[in-house]
Amino acid sequence: MTQKYFYLLMLTVFLAFGTHAQEPKSKTSVAIEDLNLYPNPVSNGKIYITSKNASSKEITIYDVLGKRVLQTSLNVNNKEVNVSALNSGVYIIKIQEGDASTTRKLIIK
Repeated sequence: MTQKYFYLLMLTVFLAFGTHAQEPKSKTSVAIEDLNLYPNPVSNGKIYITSKNASSKEITIYDVLGKRVLQTSLNVNNKEVNVSALNSGVYIIKIQEGDASTTRKLIIK
């Protein structure tokens, strides 16, 4: 009989405290409207980034291991990013414009 009460007590404690785990807060991501990233694959050492909104952009490029290899800003008049210092390979480029953010694959030949 004592064992039955023990299991009932454990079930009550589990239901009371075990189901209140916090869920991770998810940040809603808004994509950048009409984003153009060209040329991709890159062969001349420069990429051009344009979008519908003509505001400044934060550009971050990561290698496939997740290490940040380049970070720069583009103002309203500048649309060119110099990637000639990067070796040939596959990279991930993150473009942030205000609250909007987009991630793309970037290939450098």
